[in-house]
Amino acid sequence: MFRRTLEIITSSFKMAAQELWKNKLRTFLSLFGITIGIFCIIGVLATVNSLEQNIQNEIKSLGNNTIYIDKWEYSGGGPDYPWWKFVKRPSPRFVEAEEIRERTPAAQYVAFHIQINDPIEFAGNQLSGVSIHGINQDFEKIQVIEIAHGRSFLEREFDNAANVGLIGYEAAEKLFGKPELAEDKFVEVRGKKVLVIGIIRKQGKSMLGDGGWQFDNSLFVPYRFGRTIMNELRADPLIMVQGKPTLSSKAVKDELAGTMRAIRKLSPTQEDNFALNDINDFSKVIGDIFVNVNIGGWAIATLSLIVGMFGVANIMFVTVRERTSQIGLKKAIGAKSHIILTEFLLESSFLCIIGGLIGLTLVFLLTQVLTKALNFPVFISTANMFLAIGICILVGVIAGFVPARQAARMDPVVAIRSK
Repeated sequence: MFRRTLEIITSSFKMAAQELWKNKLRTFLSLFGITIGIFCIIGVLATVNSLEQNIQNEIKSLGNNTIYIDKWEYSGGGPDYPWWKFVKRPSPRFVEAEEIRERTPAAQYVAFHIQINDPIEFAGNQLSGVSIHGINQDFEKIQVIEIAHGRSFLEREFDNAANVGLIGYEAAEKLFGKPELAEDKFVEVRGKKVLVIGIIRKQGKSMLGDGGWQFDNSLFVPYRFGRTIMNELRADPLIMVQGKPTLSSKAVKDELAGTMRAIRKLSPTQEDNFALNDINDFSKVIGDIFVNVNIGGWAIATLSLIVGMFGVANIMFVTVRERTSQIGLKKAIGAKSHIILTEFLLESSFLCIIGGLIGLTLVFLLTQVLTKALNFPVFISTANMFLAIGICILVGVIAGFVPARQAARMDPVVAIRSK
């Protein structure tokens, strides 16, 4: 049985190859719809999936199982966003971060962060638009800062408000020519000297834009020193709370809500005057956006596949007519109807697979171009490759069913005489 099946598959593949070779232009034009359909589907999936994975990785880099306490709701926006309501809320403060650490058993780390954008100077050279971050010791435990040269902060430097800092790779490169030359040099920020003790590893441009940390163009200093060069309440203060690994972000968020209400002495009838922004919620929003983008890609590709399906069906009708006498001869010597049906369905599927492989080749070339243009890897996943082959087989079966059924139901005597 297995041997017979293998013979049918081999025979069908040879016939499909012969058909393609014998009528190159006709077959190519007929398979063009399949090629474009697979190119659209897999091209969109490969690009969108790669983009989504890159963004999701950057979101995760903001802190796993982490809640951002701010005055603003990050998921807001649009014409109905009540900015006037949030702007009146009090900003998070360092003392609140300390109280959260003491009052919230669910919290593993509690980071405090302030930030301004200001020029930094070295030897008369000024670099504008640098993000100056003031952080406490827990920040690096939530948001890992990889050091390329030098070292990171010591515990005592946070406690003693030391004027030391970590500089971003691009900022160091622009000021010093070579990033490693920044180590042990003093840069000036708002008249204050900062000793560079480490250079942050190059991160590349963030897909989140201003929503990312933009480490490459930054300067990190201990919080207590940072507040000597910036006003805490006007420097976008932020509290980051990472929950314990055994707890869900929802459980951490619920406990934080109670803690913050107690810290700010809100009565049961008063609304929250703070926002708890869950990183996991951002991932869900991004996922929903890309689902809609994928649906659009499928809609475009489906039209191409329908056109391609009619093209393949046309080839198969012509093929059945050209092989009518062969079909009659096969049936006369004992070939069953289901064998004839299977042979033509396999041939139709093989033709579609050939069109699909051309489409996959075009997608592969597209991924190489986009990888260089977008500065992040665009790839075709194994799942998408199997999906493409599956679609080709399905389209081949649907397109070839009517002509294959017509061939299978032929009367052998009539078919032989048609020669």
